[in-house]
Amino acid sequence: MDYIKLAQKYNDRVVELRRDIHMHPELSLEEFRTAELVAKELRALGMEVKTGVGKTGVVGLLRGAKEGRTIALRADMDALPIQEENDLPFKSVYPGKMHACGHDVHTAVLLGAAMALTEIKDQLNGTVKFIFQPAEENAPNGGAKQMITEGVLEDPKVDAIVGLHILPFVKSGVISLKKGELLASADQFEIRITGRGCHAASPHLGVDAVTVGAHLVTTLQSVVSRMTDPMEPAVLNVG
Repeated sequence: MDYIKLAQKYNDRVVELRRDIHMHPELSLEEFRTAELVAKELRALGMEVKTGVGKTGVVGLLRGAKEGRTIALRADMDALPIQEENDLPFKSVYPGKMHACGHDVHTAVLLGAAMALTEIKDQLNGTVKFIFQPAEENAPNGGAKQMITEGVLEDPKVDAIVGLHILPFVKSGVISLKKGELLASADQFEIRITGRGCHAASPHLGVDAVTVGAHLVTTLQSVVSRMTDPMEPAVLNVG
C-alpha cells in the first residue's frame, strides 16, 4: 500500500474543509458549526459518532477488521478572539474571530486521516478513535479535561494517543519529530497592582501603580535567567 498516494487522494477535500472552517471560526465551547461539520463527515464515512462530548467535542470510532489495540488521533477545533487582517477569499466572516493558531488545519487534517483510514479499515488490527476537542485555548481547564472526565479515553480504552501541531517553520509535506518533549505546556497568571492616586506634584503621597508595574515586568524577566536551570527551556511573557 502506497500511503503517500492514499493521503494525496484526499488532499483537495482536506484543503476545501480547512478553508470552510477557516472562514467560520468559533471560539472555545462555541464550536457548534464546526462540530456539526465534523460529525457529518464522520457519519458519511460510516463511523460510530458521539457529539456533545465536553459540550462541543466530537468522537468518531473506526473499528478494524481484527481485534487489537485502540489508537486515538486528536485535533483541536477552537479559534481565537483576533481580527483577521488577511486578504484571502476564505478569510474569517466573523468580526473579531480568527483561526490564528492552526486549529482549522488540525481539524481538516484529522478528517483527511479519517477518510484515508476508512478506505483501508479491512487492513487494520484494532480500533482508531478520532477525537475532535473543543476549547484547547482555555487550557488547563479546557476541553481536553472535560472530555477525559466524560470518558473519552474509555469504551474502548485508549492505549496510545497521537496529536500534531502545524508550525510556520516546517514546510508543507514534512513531519518533524524528536525524542522527549517538543511543545510547551502553558500556564497563565494574573497580577493585580493597586495604586493610590495623588497629585503629580506630590508623588510621595500616593502609590504609583505604573512604576510598580514597570519594576515588576522587568524583574519577572529574571525568573527565567536567574531562577531556572539553563538546560531547561522556559518562556515567561507578560502580556
